[in-house]
Amino acid sequence: MTGRSWRAFLVTAVVLLGVAYGLGQYGQHRIRGLLGVTEYHLLPWILSPLVAFLLFALVLAGARGIRWVYRRVAGWLRRWIGERAARAVGGILVAVTGVLLFSGLLVDGLVGAANQAFSLRDGETDEGVRQPTSGLRSGGPGSFVAWESLGRNGRTFAAGGPTAAEITAFTGRAAREPVRAYAGLDTADETESRAARAVADLRRAGGFERRNLLVVTTTGSGWVDPAAVDSFEYLTGGDTASVALQYSYLPSWMSYLVDQSKAREAGRELFDAVYDSWSRLPADARPRLYVAGESLGSFGGETAFSGEYDLRNRTAGALFAGPPHFNTLFRRFSDHREPGSPEVQPVYRGGRTVRFATDASAGIPPPDTPWEGSRVLYLLHASDPIVWWGPHLMYDEPDWIGEAPGDDVLESMVWVPFVTFWQVTADLPFATEVPDGHGHTYRAEYVDGWNAVLRPSDVTAEDLARLREIMARR
Repeated sequence: MTGRSWRAFLVTAVVLLGVAYGLGQYGQHRIRGLLGVTEYHLLPWILSPLVAFLLFALVLAGARGIRWVYRRVAGWLRRWIGERAARAVGGILVAVTGVLLFSGLLVDGLVGAANQAFSLRDGETDEGVRQPTSGLRSGGPGSFVAWESLGRNGRTFAAGGPTAAEITAFTGRAAREPVRAYAGLDTADETESRAARAVADLRRAGGFERRNLLVVTTTGSGWVDPAAVDSFEYLTGGDTASVALQYSYLPSWMSYLVDQSKAREAGRELFDAVYDSWSRLPADARPRLYVAGESLGSFGGETAFSGEYDLRNRTAGALFAGPPHFNTLFRRFSDHREPGSPEVQPVYRGGRTVRFATDASAGIPPPDTPWEGSRVLYLLHASDPIVWWGPHLMYDEPDWIGEAPGDDVLESMVWVPFVTFWQVTADLPFATEVPDGHGHTYRAEYVDGWNAVLRPSDVTAEDLARLREIMARR
């Protein structure tokens, strides 16, 4: 290129970059308006071009490094074989070696290092969390599970939740203190053994003697959204028992990418262990059995069941929030939805068992169809990247792009091969940094979700409004 050509190129590039950046900021401004976000921080606005440049430079350096290695390998092979063959064989060798290094040594090494680092954090206890003084909680007096073995999130779960007095104040009737059982990674080496310990502690605390029993599959490092269990306990008057276990040290987003098999195993082993004990009880003495999970926890919770009828026959109901796109049953129900129903809120087989809601307080379609027997409800937001992200976005236009957008999604969003994938990918780290009711945040919506699944006869609309406020404060 001549000097004049370079100058024209640089001027054009700067102008186009400025226009693209301005349009991007305008789009972000509109999204903040849809989400009700009023705060605006200047630092990300300044840093984002720098971060983009550094990422571009890193990718470019990596690509040129691979090209350099390829040329060296091809040059070495030309000593023994022809030039065309050397290029072909060299390219194959470099590609295969790169994939093996990335998926094997590099990824495994990074995951191992992250697991070690987060295991140290797991030994900490959140501020304000105290060892239970009640025998109804794991880690408390007489528990089969040591307090120290519960892990950080397990200790928060076992020590948390509403008291009997708080539930009584909400319902106006005498309430019971809920039972909570938990097993951490340090409780036992194998998932099956941890599940057995959790169920043994559940039985010790009288969990199978309660009217309602909830099996929760955790996310990542053993976290349970407090609103998911607290709402359940409030709406049932505290006559409940909940059980969960930890399967990883990694945070949710990292487990989401590399620990799916552990979530699958944990969900299946825990439910099977609970169901084995539950099914041995006399039919008229069994608690109503429910299942719950959020995000990767919904993926693990699903794996204990083969489909709609299995969920209907073996549970009294289920509530799954923010299901990732790779969830087996979620995809089956959504992909086989009734014609005309949107992907963001599908209708599956008339909604006889499984239903979907973007806002359970505003109604759950189909509204005029009976919903008898066990109820399975999925909570999902149109703006939740966890629900819609997947490699398929690189090459396949999803149905939700061409449908009427949700209330918190821009109408101007279109699908562009590869580009849309990276747009949604960029949203993943910030999925929970949004107001409740948007993105991957479902706190208050558990109130209406559980109300729909449990069908308590003595809870009014005013009660639900009060409980939403309680969840917001907690």
